[in-house]
Amino acid sequence: MYIGLGIVLIVIGAILAFALDIDLPGIEDDTLGWILIIAGILAILLSFAFANRRRAGVTTTRESQIDPVTGSRVDRTDVDPR
Repeated sequence: MYIGLGIVLIVIGAILAFALDIDLPGIEDDTLGWILIIAGILAILLSFAFANRRRAGVTTTRESQIDPVTGSRVDRTDVDPR
């Protein structure tokens, strides 16, 4: 989710830093562009870091069968915490 936000921030920052020459009171447009580019890079890096942390936690295996005697469905879940 944050990868898209990071890309948008990088694009807007690049447009402000390289393509536009606007007069913003109190801050230069180049500085604001570079701030947005850095924020976009950080958003992308943080999204990768959080994705790796979520993936490395738990492995689950789910199995579903029908009991031939009763005809009911039997679900089994195995959790491997690594």
